[in-house]
Amino acid sequence: MDTRFDELLDFPTVQTFKVMGVAHEDLPNHVIECLQQHAPGDYAPTVKPSSKGNYHSVSVQVTCTSKEHMETLYKELAKLELVRVVL
Repeated sequence: MDTRFDELLDFPTVQTFKVMGVAHEDLPNHVIECLQQHAPGDYAPTVKPSSKGNYHSVSVQVTCTSKEHMETLYKELAKLELVRVVL
């Protein structure tokens, strides 16, 4: 992943990650577990269902320390089985 995060943001920065995935009760827990591995902290995710209820959007604010740290979080969140998109 070759992004321009370092050109656009000053680190450390608080970034809101929006993770969209299958509407499953474990989705928020999987997202938080992944974040805890790479950016330990206290997280308060917000979960919103899609209009048809097939998908959930989990939004979480994370403090990213560098461009590489942010890229790692995007990659690792995208690897989760229930996840479809990470914004």
